[in-house]
Formats: sequence, structure tokens, C-alpha cells
Amino acid sequence: MYTTVNEDGILNNYATEPKMYYAEYPAIWEQRKYVVQGVFASLIVTTLVLVALGVS
Repeated sequence: MYTTVNEDGILNNYATEPKMYYAEYPAIWEQRKYVVQGVFASLIVTTLVLVALGVS
């Protein structure tokens, strides 16, 4: 942790900044996994909307 002290003796604490890195493009198997997750999420949202319309 990085700490500074001003002229009044007040401490200012700063968190350690993480090392930065560039994101890598997802592999083909990761892309397929994202598609499957998107399909399941769409099905859940569609089901919830239809249930809400059916109940009301």
C-alpha cells in the first residue's frame, strides 16, 4: 500500500495498482461457450416473460 503524509500529518492511503495487460481474443471453444450461455439466457428471459404474461 502506498501512503503519503501531507503537511498537517494526515495520511493518504492508496491501493497498489495491479499490473496492466492486454486482453486476448477468445478461442473458438470459448466463443461457442458464450453462444450456448446466450441461448440459455434467452430461454430463461423468454420463459419469465411468458409466465408473467400468463399470470397477469
